[in-house]
Amino acid sequence: MVIIEVVLGDITRERVDAIVTAANESLLGGGGVDGAIHRAAGPRLSQAGAAIGPCEPGNAMATAAFDLDPPVRHIIHAVGPVWEGGGYGEAEILASCYRQSLAVADELGARTVAFPAIATGVYGYPPDQAARIAVAAIRSTPTRVERVRLVAFDDDTYHHLRRAWDELTASAEG
Repeated sequence: MVIIEVVLGDITRERVDAIVTAANESLLGGGGVDGAIHRAAGPRLSQAGAAIGPCEPGNAMATAAFDLDPPVRHIIHAVGPVWEGGGYGEAEILASCYRQSLAVADELGARTVAFPAIATGVYGYPPDQAARIAVAAIRSTPTRVERVRLVAFDDDTYHHLRRAWDELTASAEG
């Protein structure tokens, strides 16, 4: 079973095989975590995204990591749903982002993967709900990935992810 760790930090500094970015459909880069990853990886990342995009919400695609430091070799671009109140399949689309990212990681042979809180920024997904979906999707997805790091960029996101992880492990033990 995959080991899940919840950490507070900068995802671009993670020492993992692959980093997931909360991408937009064009894969050309954006704001928030996607912008930070694009800046750290350099301009070739947008060119690579343009060559393979677009990517539909709920799906994931990979590129090289370009200027990110080893051991990071791959960036997995996952497109989350725009929050429209929860009645438009947003939960399933978000869960699919995590499942598809793990499937791509398996194809790449990645054993360690770092995820941000997908869709909780400009896409407006409520962070508490997104955290529960992320943890449940990762925990329930068969994968050869050995370790997943859920990387929160701020204290609020960290607390939502930590609470979701604690709740899931408590219910699994009880």
